[in-house]
Amino acid sequence: MNDQQWTAIEPLLPKNRPGARRVDDRRVIGGIVHVLRVGCRWQDCPAVYGPPTTICNRFHRWAGRGLWQKLFNALVETSRCDMQMIDSTPAKLHRSAAGGKGGGANAGIGRSRGGRRRKSTPSWDGRGRPLGLQISPGQLGDVRAAMPLLQQLQPAYFLAADTAYDSHALRQFLAVRGTIAVIPQQPHTQAQTPFDPRAYRSRNIIERMFCRLKDWRRVATRYDKLATNFQAAILIAAIVIWWTD
Repeated sequence: MNDQQWTAIEPLLPKNRPGARRVDDRRVIGGIVHVLRVGCRWQDCPAVYGPPTTICNRFHRWAGRGLWQKLFNALVETSRCDMQMIDSTPAKLHRSAAGGKGGGANAGIGRSRGGRRRKSTPSWDGRGRPLGLQISPGQLGDVRAAMPLLQQLQPAYFLAADTAYDSHALRQFLAVRGTIAVIPQQPHTQAQTPFDPRAYRSRNIIERMFCRLKDWRRVATRYDKLATNFQAAILIAAIVIWWTD
C-alpha cells in the first residue's frame, strides 16, 4: 500500500492489540491485498509481508468482527451524492468454497442454471464508487436483495437500475424515501411509468466498475467458504481502488 492509502485507513484500525513481536498492520494488510489481487493461496504470500498464517488469520479475524465493514462505512460516510445506482453480478465458486461452518445460511451459496453461484449486489454513487454491498445466493432475484441494501444507505435524489429491478414494491419504497426511480419497465407491463432516459444513460458506469472490481482474482472467483470473508474481500478491493485514492 502506498503512503496515501495507508494514511486514509490507519486511524480507523484497532490500537494497542496484544501479541509478542506483533507484525506491523501495514505489512499484513499489504499481504492481504496481494493475495486478494493475485488470487494465490495464503501460504504462497511473499515473506516480505510477514508470516502467511498471520496474514490469513488477521484477515479472517477482522472479517468476523466486522472491521472491514466498519472501515468501509467510515470512508463512505465522507461522501454525499445525488445519484445512486444498483446492480448485481454473479461469480463462479471454486470447489474449495464448499463446506463452510453453519451451512447455506453462512455461506451465501445457491444453485442456478449455471451451477453453484453467489451473487453480489453493490450500490454505487454517480462517480462509480461503491456505497454498500449485499451478498446473496445465486438464484435469489435482484429485487429481493435491493431493499435490504438500500435501507442501509442515505436516500439519494435518483436511483438508477435496469429492468431486473422493475418492481412496484421497490418503486413504492423509493417514493417513501423521496427518491426518484430511474428504472425502465418490462416491455410486457401494461401501465408504463415514465423515467428519465438521460439520467439512465449514466448507469453504464456500473459495468465498467464491475470490470475493475473483478480484476481482483479472489473477487472474480470465490474461494472463501463463508460469505463474511468473501464480502470482506470485495470491501477491501473497493477501499483500495476507490476510497483511498
